[in-house]
Amino acid sequence: MLKSVVRAVGTAVRLSAATTSTARALPRTSPTLCSPNSATARPFTRSLWMMNSNGASSGYRPKLFSSKILSPSVSCGCGGLHTEGDKAFSDFLSDEIKEEKKIQKSKALPKMSGGWELEMNGTEAKLTRSVSGEKVTVTFNVNNSIPPNFDEEADQGQQKPAEDEPEIVSTPNFVVEVTKQAAKHSLVFDCHYPEDEMSHGEGEEESDIFAIREVSFQPEGDSEWKETSYTLNTDSLDWALYDHLMDFLADRGVDNTFADELMELSTAMEHQEYIKFLEDLSGFVKCN
Repeated sequence: MLKSVVRAVGTAVRLSAATTSTARALPRTSPTLCSPNSATARPFTRSLWMMNSNGASSGYRPKLFSSKILSPSVSCGCGGLHTEGDKAFSDFLSDEIKEEKKIQKSKALPKMSGGWELEMNGTEAKLTRSVSGEKVTVTFNVNNSIPPNFDEEADQGQQKPAEDEPEIVSTPNFVVEVTKQAAKHSLVFDCHYPEDEMSHGEGEEESDIFAIREVSFQPEGDSEWKETSYTLNTDSLDWALYDHLMDFLADRGVDNTFADELMELSTAMEHQEYIKFLEDLSGFVKCN
């Protein structure tokens, strides 16, 4: 009796395997569309018709293959995609460029007093001058130099009138390098513009509009700050020593006047780069 049961089970297993094998061997000549909710549906193998379906089963899905995207609205030899959204984007950029050029004070960069020579490389600038055999170099980059403007009205979603909008000012971090002829190392100052020192009210005593963050000796001519060199952080520095360091910079032309002019120069540079970016972006969208 037990042997009969075993044989019956074995026969059933073989019949099931044969059926499966036959099903796998059938040619896939007439595939059928599966519902997105079907358990047999495979990801990333649905037809384009299913992706573009407006039925209830696909209503939650973005129209990745809408007719507007498949049919370029503008003929262009670049082979790129052109949509109605691109056209609206391009029109917006054209208006934005015109407005930015209207408020641009001058296409020429402001001059620095004190005999500083300016060299530019994209968004980076270098100012150099010589003082009694010493070479003073100041470098800064206008990227990420616009401080964020947060106020209560902006947090509440209220838009200010255009005339009440604060003027955009670039306040970049800058590095001052002082090199002596006989020295093997340069004295390097990492400086910045503290937010609480950017404006002074009437009657308030004028203070430094920039501050020293760190001081270190670095090998002359090295563009990278070596972490193996001792760096003096000014957060916990004695104020008498800090004042002497500020006087040291002032004697070499890096004072409040310089810092104020550097802000004007950086602001003009940043605005130029912003307009250039908008023009490049407009050309990229339009494939010019």
